[in-house]
Amino acid sequence: MAEKRLGRQTPTQSVILPYSETKGQEAAELYALTGNDLLEWQQLLQNDIMAVNDEGLWVHQKYGYSIPRRNGKSENVLARCLWGLKNKERILYTAHRATTSHAVWERLDRMCEKARINISSSFKAFGKEHLYTGDGGVVEFRTRTSSGGLGEGYDVLIVDEAQEYTEAQETSLKYIVSDSDNPQTIMLGTPPTVVSAGTVFVKYRETVLSGKGFDSGWAEWSVEKQMPPDDIEAWYEANPSLGTILTERKIRAEITTDDIDFNIQRLGLWLRYNQKSEISKAEWESLKVSAIPQLKGEIFVGVKYGHSGEYVSMSVAAKTAEGKVFVESIDCRPIRAGNEWIIDYLMYMKPKTVVADGANGQQLLANDMKEAGLKAPDLPTVKEIIMANSSFEQGLFQNMICHANQPSLTQSVSNCEKRSIGTNGGFGYKAIKEGVEISLLDSVILAYWKCAGNKEKKKQKARY
Repeated sequence: MAEKRLGRQTPTQSVILPYSETKGQEAAELYALTGNDLLEWQQLLQNDIMAVNDEGLWVHQKYGYSIPRRNGKSENVLARCLWGLKNKERILYTAHRATTSHAVWERLDRMCEKARINISSSFKAFGKEHLYTGDGGVVEFRTRTSSGGLGEGYDVLIVDEAQEYTEAQETSLKYIVSDSDNPQTIMLGTPPTVVSAGTVFVKYRETVLSGKGFDSGWAEWSVEKQMPPDDIEAWYEANPSLGTILTERKIRAEITTDDIDFNIQRLGLWLRYNQKSEISKAEWESLKVSAIPQLKGEIFVGVKYGHSGEYVSMSVAAKTAEGKVFVESIDCRPIRAGNEWIIDYLMYMKPKTVVADGANGQQLLANDMKEAGLKAPDLPTVKEIIMANSSFEQGLFQNMICHANQPSLTQSVSNCEKRSIGTNGGFGYKAIKEGVEISLLDSVILAYWKCAGNKEKKKQKARY
């Protein structure tokens, strides 16, 4: 008889800090008393979540994990709650939906009875559920809000449906475990969809996978790129419970015409476009003008060679009679097409200053401009790029910028997020949607920076 095939039991991506001891086995034994056993992948995950150091403190003060739907991701936090109740911890279990937190309360209440954990108080009022032991163990269940949890103290914070966890909710919840001698925060969920409002889960994942997390762990089951829904190998790669509680037949029934949704929900694909843009479309469009305003003074040109090495963008900026800065993108073309179009524009417009950035093209542009008899461009340093981005952000939110709402530029601006530059907190921007060319925004920033910082010479008046 052929051995039954199982989904991948180890994460496709993970960051686990070294440890030699764990309370995971204790939690698994409590869970087994309820009549079920953790699956192999769940046991491995439980050990990582509940790893302790030589002082008995949690190795991972924060731990996040993402697994496609219906694989049994909640079983690990249920086991964690059983152990916490047995060991007198105060736990806050939060979810995006009230129905989720209530269902978990019902399940954990039944499990405590089977595991012989004495519950002295079990309160089932919808939205205010709790389980209290007679000796200090507590699990309270709440639906997340921007103010819930303020003023309360716990040892463990569990964030279920973490793809919906917003920054406003995190602000009110992240400090509730600060007074604990041994705090832990656990986030679990799936990759966000197009309509997901949360950004915390996404940013936490990026931070930990980039090696910048402190005392933090992460595990995920996912595919790296969009796969055909009928790719069975991808099913087994992203679903650790396939072959046990999940079957190929069940997954086949989930396939519809929405390939992206299938990739997110069933294959754990992390897309970029569902994240919240650093600059919203509404914020950018609030600065648009119906007609090009009256301009004064000279124009300034920004040229940006994209990080991908594929495209170069050019934009211009000029001050308006009202003292604002009008910005406009001229074009975005493949780098391989050469700089002739840029030179032709500069020869015709004769801008006051050209600032060019991008190691894969700025020096070549400088050479082409020299041959054309044009003034050499400014080639900014990293420090100056940081200054330019900060200047643009300030101008944006001080309503000092106006534009004609060009579709391509609006798309670039409204699908961006900050990226770190340098070592002193500087930032730039990167695209969060596939197909969006961020060099359009970068070229506007360069042009704006030079224009806004230009001090017009005042005519000297002679008095007699």
